[in-house]
Amino acid sequence: MTMTDARAAMPCMVIIPCLNEAAHIEALIDRLMPSAERLDMRIIVVDGGSSDATPAIVKRIAAENPHVRLLANPRKLQSAAINLAVAAYGDECASFIRIDAHGDYPADYCDRLVEEAEATGADSVVVAMATRGFGTFQKATAIAQNSRLGNGGSPHRQGTKGHWADHGHHALMRVAAFRAVGGYDESFSHNEDAELDYRLRAAGYLLWMTGKTYMIYYPRASVAALFRQYLGYGRGRAKNILKHRAMPKLRQMLPLVVMPVVAGSLLAFLNWTALLPAGLWMAACLGYGIWMAVMQRNPYGPLAAFSAMVMHLGWSSGFWLQLLDLRKREVEPS
Repeated sequence: MTMTDARAAMPCMVIIPCLNEAAHIEALIDRLMPSAERLDMRIIVVDGGSSDATPAIVKRIAAENPHVRLLANPRKLQSAAINLAVAAYGDECASFIRIDAHGDYPADYCDRLVEEAEATGADSVVVAMATRGFGTFQKATAIAQNSRLGNGGSPHRQGTKGHWADHGHHALMRVAAFRAVGGYDESFSHNEDAELDYRLRAAGYLLWMTGKTYMIYYPRASVAALFRQYLGYGRGRAKNILKHRAMPKLRQMLPLVVMPVVAGSLLAFLNWTALLPAGLWMAACLGYGIWMAVMQRNPYGPLAAFSAMVMHLGWSSGFWLQLLDLRKREVEPS
């Protein structure tokens, strides 16, 4: 199929949720524009109330380029941004491509997604993430997130050959499938993609993990920001499991013990053996980091182990806090 045939068969739009991305948004639009022109796609920037120059930059670009549109997103959440853009422009497009404002993409990213959707007939095409960093901590975190220590063997972190999947980083989705299952659940501030994938699969829709393209992700650059991010991920995963009564996979269950064993170490004043479980977890992480430093000749290995521990603790804490919040609401009198 030629690119012209793909465009005629499958009109598409790009949706970019953003908040305070003045430093990145123009370069990102410039990066996407050649594909937008080749595929005759609109680029919909959905701004969540930026306090910087993001809206002004997008308005200026839109005034000069008919491919670009700006929408306001009062709810701020990315899930709400996608729902809003599909509600506004979904009647004109068969599919949409979700773009993260703080990520980066190969020049032919959109082209490959459209081709894969047409070739496979998938209702959703998902991608793997290549995580990269700049500063010392960010580089170490990227290494952790690309490793089994940080991702537990998640396919959409590792990258793989094309295959039918249960979940992956959202890239292209058919509007009909998205609307049929009700779009994103806007009560989810994190993990909304996995929650939607669960409903898509339950309704019989097909997800294809492409091996022909990927996105580049830049992790949080500080310990506090990384912890908060994974705290949100843990809460989102707990909400997803509770909503659908779905058993988590083993790689998702293992980090659950981290917060309890760390909290249990506070009992060391009663018995020093309370330190053992947390000590074993820390030793295992540091051992893996040292192995990366020696066997992979990666000087960031030990610091990557620390980043992984921050991620484990944040994720586990968020998961248990979400469960405790739910339990509290259940026992409170109405």
